[in-house]
Amino acid sequence: MQSANVVLFQSDPAIAQLLAVNLRGQFHSVHVARSLGELRAAIAKHRARVAILDVELSGLADVNQLHQEFPGVAIVCTHRLADEEMWTAALSAGADDICPSSDTPGILRSALRNASMSHSAAA
Repeated sequence: MQSANVVLFQSDPAIAQLLAVNLRGQFHSVHVARSLGELRAAIAKHRARVAILDVELSGLADVNQLHQEFPGVAIVCTHRLADEEMWTAALSAGADDICPSSDTPGILRSALRNASMSHSAAA
């Protein structure tokens, strides 16, 4: 189990719940935010190492702002549909990875990998 904390912000409550259940076995704590403001507060309060957010819900400008505001936090974006342009734009905005919302195993792998990488960079 990682000692890292994770914060989620997803448009679909069922996806948020599924991700939270799967992440809880791998991370110290998992927090589900219901708004972008709540996401920001939870990242700061819980010293999250990973933020998983629905890029369609939050937008690329918010990804960029989160990247600047929390430079040590890995940002894993999710989206409903495979879209090469959105993937490239999210990475350019500061996301560390982007995965389809339906790919729970892929999101989990990305969160674990990026938590380890952000931990190495912080050390």
